[in-house]
Order: sequence, then structure tokens, then C-alpha cells
Amino acid sequence: MTARNSHGFTLVEMVITVAIVGLLATSAFPLAELGVRRAKEQDLRLALRSIRDGLDAYKEASDAGRIEMELGDSGYPPTLNALAVGVVDVKSPEGDKIYFLRRIPRDPFYPDKSVLAAETWALRAYASDPQDPQPGEDVFDIHSTSPREGLNGVPYRRW
Repeated sequence: MTARNSHGFTLVEMVITVAIVGLLATSAFPLAELGVRRAKEQDLRLALRSIRDGLDAYKEASDAGRIEMELGDSGYPPTLNALAVGVVDVKSPEGDKIYFLRRIPRDPFYPDKSVLAAETWALRAYASDPQDPQPGEDVFDIHSTSPREGLNGVPYRRW
């Protein structure tokens, strides 16, 4: 009798290999999902910091008398878009504009990508209660509209 050379895998070997690869894939999926969520949270932190820095710069320019204000105005921008559109510098003889942001970043957790970036945020007016932020005549602060909770246990709307 002659020995047969076997070239290839048996059915049992193939089934075991496919099962191992499937098990590895199902355990890797939650890790990939966690990575995407962490990236979105980082984008949220950066967007909040950027917009809040712009709001603070607008208030500083207003307090310095570089932005025209009405009596009783808080000194904060009337809309979020005012940070990117710019306002006239009343101290500039040429009527130059002051820009506080290049563009308004969008809320990374807002589900509808067709909505304008400035409309993805929930706004808080200067006169509203910090425990119950409401929009009003100006933009004092912003927060996410997402009802989800962050990996740190704090809801995104409280960041």
C-alpha cells in the first residue's frame, strides 16, 4: 500500500477555524464600538471648549466696548452664528469685523447630519436657571441635546 499525500484541510479543521474567527470577531466588535464612542466624546469635548471659548471672547470684546450693545444687553451674542459670521468692531475706523470662530462645530451626537451645525446644540440664555437651561435673547452657554450618558457616567447634556 502506498501512503496518500494529503493537501488541504479536513472539514473538522475548517469548522474549528471558522468558529475561532467568529468568536474573535464577536469579541472585537464591542471594543470597536467603544472606540467610536470615545472618539465622539473627544469631539464633543473639543466642540464645547471651542464654542465656550468663542462665547467668552465675545463677552470680553463686548465688555471692552468693541461691540455695539443696547442698554440692558448681557454682552453675550444674540445667536450662535454671530461667533462665526462676525460683528463690526466699533473701535475700528474702517469698520472691520471681529470673528470669534472660523465655523460652528456640530454636536457629534446629533443624529441628523442634514441639520446646520448651529442648530444641533441646545442653548442657554444668560437669564435662565442653570438647573433648567433655556434659550432666550442671548447665548450664554451650550450643551448637547443627546439623552445618552457618557462613559464617565455623566449625561452629555451636563457636560
